[in-house]
Amino acid sequence: MPGFREVQYYLAGLWLLIRMDPAGFRFLDMSDRGVNRSFWAFVWCLPPMGISWLWWRESFLRTMPPHTDVGLVFYFRLGLVEAANWFVPLVLAGLLLLAMKKGERFSAVVVSVNWLGVPLSYINGLLLALVFFLPGTIGIVSLLLLAFMLAQVFAIARILRMIFNGNGLLIGAMTLVLFVPALMLSEFMQRFLGIYPV
Repeated sequence: MPGFREVQYYLAGLWLLIRMDPAGFRFLDMSDRGVNRSFWAFVWCLPPMGISWLWWRESFLRTMPPHTDVGLVFYFRLGLVEAANWFVPLVLAGLLLLAMKKGERFSAVVVSVNWLGVPLSYINGLLLALVFFLPGTIGIVSLLLLAFMLAQVFAIARILRMIFNGNGLLIGAMTLVLFVPALMLSEFMQRFLGIYPV
């Protein structure tokens, strides 16, 4: 598993790419080994995921009858949703790149998206922790979450612009593929698995 310093190194590269500096590519391992190691980012994201799961549990229980409780199966199902949201957009991105004959850029997309998920998960976890421990902040946190979502789209689009040399059509299509299916899949799976607050 990559250590903290290695993750910092990757994040420094992503920051350079967001700033449109091609030197950022030198910080990222685009080899097959680098692609495989980038999936350790999922493990790095488990702590903030835990915060979001606790918040989701509270939201779920508020809609249930009094004295309702949830067990480990509830968290297992949340884990399935998280895993699907992580992997399905990457699979769709790979299929899109194959269709557009840009398959050689897939490793750059996977490495960038995976490692970018680490700081994004911690920021999201911090915002949800504010709501969890300070319920009175829900109004301002909702605005911050909206701004955060826009920042995610901006960051991904900037990185994709560097990967695809400014190809606007491909950048737009890839940005949609990486965001929209995850939003749709998340709600569908939560409802299907019975963990959606009603």
